[in-house]
Amino acid sequence: MSYLLRVQLPDRPGSLGALAVALGSVGADILSLDVVERGDGFAIDDLVVDVEPGALPDTLITAAEHLADVLVDSIRPYAGILDTHRELELIDSVATARNDRLQVLVDGAPRVLRVGWCVIADLGKRGAYRVVGSAGAPETHATDIPWMPLDKPTALDGEADWVPDVWRDMNTSLAAAPLGSGNRVLMLGRPGGPEFRLSEIARLGYLAGIVATVLG
Repeated sequence: MSYLLRVQLPDRPGSLGALAVALGSVGADILSLDVVERGDGFAIDDLVVDVEPGALPDTLITAAEHLADVLVDSIRPYAGILDTHRELELIDSVATARNDRLQVLVDGAPRVLRVGWCVIADLGKRGAYRVVGSAGAPETHATDIPWMPLDKPTALDGEADWVPDVWRDMNTSLAAAPLGSGNRVLMLGRPGGPEFRLSEIARLGYLAGIVATVLG
């Protein structure tokens, strides 16, 4: 069983080692680590950890937060494929796909950007509509999206009036980026949080910009 932990810890030598020891003391193995953001004296890291079947995620939180100045921002089951060049592989997959390149994009984006789902939305004569969606994308569509068209990547207010009730009920964090120069946007949903960090928004923007160029 694997979990994805988002952890805030002091940005100083030895902090990550101490965290690894603490997690190891409850039987957790760190499989991968991504630095999400660095601030004034702290770092936000995403860690994928492997635990024995039946192990409670609460034990991971307790072990991590037993350390001084360490805070677990979120924890959720992780079933993604571990790799070190996720963005490049996704861009290559989109570029080489013979058909349904937009579907290839939304199917791969959740793994790359570590979110629950991804959709591409566009504007038509009757308002916003979903072009394609990934597995796990909510069946309820957002049809009145006042912020479209979008000119830059941004985090969205998950409690805004345009957000469908079922998205709100799941406490879904939202972000979007323009996909090319038209009206299309790439929208991400992360049910249960955490909120998108500025570095994640920038990463989304870079990926969407490159993919838009590939799509032509």
